[in-house]
Amino acid sequence: MNRKPKLTFWQIWNLSFGFLGVQIGYSLQNSNTSGMLKSFGADLSSLSYFWLLAPIAGLVVQPIIGMFSDQTWTRLGRRKPYILAGAVISTLALCLMPNCPKLLAFAPLVMGAIVFLFMDLSFNITMQPFRALVTDMLDDSQKTEGFVVQTFLINLGSIIGALLPLIMSKGFGVSDAEIPGQAMKHIAYSYYAGAGILLLSVLVTIFKVKEYPPKEFNEYNAAEVTEAEEKPSFWHLVKHAPKTYWQLGVTQFFSWAALFLMWNYLQPLVTKAYVVDGAVNVGQAQTWTGVLNAIYPVSACVISLVLTGLAKKFGNKPIYAICLLSGAIGYSLLALTGSKALMAIAMLFIGVAWAGILAMPYSIFSRTIDARSAGAYMGIFNFTVTIPQICMGLCGGLLVSLIKKIAFGAGYFQSIAGDASAKALAESRIAAGIFLIAGLFMLLASISVHFVSDKKYND
Repeated sequence: MNRKPKLTFWQIWNLSFGFLGVQIGYSLQNSNTSGMLKSFGADLSSLSYFWLLAPIAGLVVQPIIGMFSDQTWTRLGRRKPYILAGAVISTLALCLMPNCPKLLAFAPLVMGAIVFLFMDLSFNITMQPFRALVTDMLDDSQKTEGFVVQTFLINLGSIIGALLPLIMSKGFGVSDAEIPGQAMKHIAYSYYAGAGILLLSVLVTIFKVKEYPPKEFNEYNAAEVTEAEEKPSFWHLVKHAPKTYWQLGVTQFFSWAALFLMWNYLQPLVTKAYVVDGAVNVGQAQTWTGVLNAIYPVSACVISLVLTGLAKKFGNKPIYAICLLSGAIGYSLLALTGSKALMAIAMLFIGVAWAGILAMPYSIFSRTIDARSAGAYMGIFNFTVTIPQICMGLCGGLLVSLIKKIAFGAGYFQSIAGDASAKALAESRIAAGIFLIAGLFMLLASISVHFVSDKKYND
């Protein structure tokens, strides 16, 4: 088997550069979708049902795209046709999302749900082949560098996407005033800018990367191509998964449930920091939501630089538990404070948790599995990411209803039906209750790490 040629840093950079644009789109979605859907007519109790679309799309689409791209070869390559197709649809969906009231005036919320679904599907179509592309193109000695570069671009995209509304309003003077039943102008312009960046960044990868043709690819992967032994089935792998899989599944459930609740309810929570004489400035609250979503990837980037060294010195499990405990502190602080400065500090704590969640469970799990089935097991492990989000999507409305009854009692929201500011403040109190629950989830996740076995495969 021939070794793959070593790539330069900028060749490795180009492999994942398109991921920058995809993550900008994801970041815009995470920061602004809840506020936009509310302006289209969604109630706080129903928001989690819309957010079900994202994990379901990831659960279904990514394994299918991975399977098809494994068996594809065109003049453009194996992975690039799917990357380009997904990017075109993503660009269109980002441009359509702010215009749902114009596209279907009598039912803008229905249109919003449809566009949201296509946006999630297209993001997943684009994203999945990028990970496979790094594996295809890089020699084992360079794969770590390839995924580190990809992680850096993911976090950079998160920061840019989250800050775009602030850039539009403060840098370009686009109005952030609330428009009843419509997307705010600075949010709409952010979506258009994000769509353009997404398409351009993907085109860099399309034109700068030349995938190995089938004959050359087979020469570099001869061991895999000539391997004749029967592959274990999906259900066989699930049935014989190491106990670490199920133990980490508990930790993953609580941590990803907390993240899902944050992405759903951060915007209504933030409104409590923008109250002047009893009135809420919804536009500025939406902009600050984006800023907060730009803060936690920054601390995640910084922590990721030292995470490997800390894990080597103190062990994976203690560092993972401390990261998750930091998240519990951040969620609790968000729930209890109305200060913008303290909210920013809370997001730094959550960034520490985010860095741990992206790295530590995969590091622990990878040591416990048969390397010959590593790809399939990593696909199965993705269930521990999507299933808790689906569960929270189904239960989010019930949580909101329960907190409503505890905090306000029956009939309160009917009594303030005509007062938008009073309703926004009440919803902020409900969101604070949800963040306390999310903080509890992170605490339980941290405690559950203690019960995870990190025994190596065949030990």
